[in-house]
Amino acid sequence: MRKLNIGLTDKQRQGVIDLLNGSLSNAYLLLIKTKKYHWDVVGPQFRTLHELLDEQYEALSATTDSIAERVRILGGFPAGTAAEFIQLASIEERPGVIPNATEMVAKLVDDHELVIRSLREQIDQSGDEFHDQGTADFLTGLMEEHEEMAWMLRSFIEGEAVSPDGNPPESAKVAVSAGKN
Repeated sequence: MRKLNIGLTDKQRQGVIDLLNGSLSNAYLLLIKTKKYHWDVVGPQFRTLHELLDEQYEALSATTDSIAERVRILGGFPAGTAAEFIQLASIEERPGVIPNATEMVAKLVDDHELVIRSLREQIDQSGDEFHDQGTADFLTGLMEEHEEMAWMLRSFIEGEAVSPDGNPPESAKVAVSAGKN
């Protein structure tokens, strides 16, 4: 194999590859969990949630491919087995547990937020420690994708109606103040 000469030492490249394989593992487990919840969801919001989870599954599938390709660009090999994904991931699995629809969404929000926090750290490490601004930029894009997915899911489970200015509508304010008396 021809040695890469892209301005990073082997140690820097390996450090970034290790970070990316952790991100890939988290993304893959999140992909699996999202698809499982897509299959298992029931209730009054079935169709809406079923479609949302399918959209997010497709986006996560593209994300895993992008991360694996970034690993290859840097001369490494991506994690690719269930054992590797479980070993390298921060996301926890809960086999045999089928939560209700709201709990499913809340668990996915928690997982996306865990990934976002991890990516923030990896962005700093990629740029500051490993001097790979390209990967730092790549990870920033991934973080933004997870932020959007988390927002969509969070919005699904937030229960109160709001007006366009973000405040509860007048009818909700009246009901709240009436309940305090």
